[in-house]
Amino acid sequence: MGDNVPEQGIYPVSQALRMAQEMELDLVEIAPTAEPPVCKIIDYQKFVYQQKKKAKEQKANASKVVIKEIRFGPQTDEHDYQFKLNHAKSFLQEGSKVKAYVFFRGRSILFSEQGEKLLLRFALELEDYGKAEQMPRLEGKRMIMMLAPNKKK
Repeated sequence: MGDNVPEQGIYPVSQALRMAQEMELDLVEIAPTAEPPVCKIIDYQKFVYQQKKKAKEQKANASKVVIKEIRFGPQTDEHDYQFKLNHAKSFLQEGSKVKAYVFFRGRSILFSEQGEKLLLRFALELEDYGKAEQMPRLEGKRMIMMLAPNKKK
């Protein structure tokens, strides 16, 4: 029942409604699937407000997934590769996911195996910071691979 009910127990619905009316409160069903259903005598507006407040807190505590993108060309040279590798390390350390992709233009799609090697090497060098969520996959003119950060201990 509620906070101001003399004694808790199992009451017929009519009696529970009468008790709620006497206290000028509402009879609110808390657990409808329980046997017998659980009800409380409380102010319904206050109950709804508390439910919204709980939902808002849970939403605020939920972690938001940030995805950072790193783009390569099929013939990315070593300096650029190392530069992007360092960026990916910092992204993974801060807890963001990394979406690495090789973008093929025109006839460069012929070098798709070169792009795949590049992404696999990228994943191998980032093994200490994150793990590959999905292996390189060709989608249109892009070969995409996702990396997720390692769990913090």
